[in-house]
Amino acid sequence: QVQLAESGGVLVQAGGSLRLSCSASGRTLRSITMGWFRQAPGKEREFVAAVRWSEGSTYYPDSSKGRFTISRDNTDNTVYLQMMRLKPEDTAVYYCAASYLVGSLSAFSNEHTVQYWGKGTLVTVSS
Repeated sequence: QVQLAESGGVLVQAGGSLRLSCSASGRTLRSITMGWFRQAPGKEREFVAAVRWSEGSTYYPDSSKGRFTISRDNTDNTVYLQMMRLKPEDTAVYYCAASYLVGSLSAFSNEHTVQYWGKGTLVTVSS
C-alpha cells in the first residue's frame, strides 16, 4: 500500500503561482510512477502531469506544458506540482496519484492505470 497526502491548495488570483505537494508513504517508491490529476466542477477528471520516481523523467499533456512542472524529492518522498500563470479554468480539486503498473509515462495519463489516490486538495483561481 501507498498512502498519498496532498497539500497546498488555496485561493489564488489569476496570473499567480502555486505549488502543490504530495507526501507519499508506505511501500518503496523506487519503481513507482506518480503524478497529478484534476477535476473541475461538473467535469471529468483529467491528467495533469507524471514523473517516474527512479530517474525523474516527466510527462505532460499539451494542456500542461509551459505552465505546470512536476518534480520529486527523494529525500522526503514528496512530489510537487508547480503551477504558474494560473487561470480561472485551473480551478479544480487536484489529486495526487501513483501506480506501479505503468510501463510508459504516457500510459499514466489513463486514470484506470492508477492504483493509489490521495484525497485531493482544492485550488481556486479567482478572476
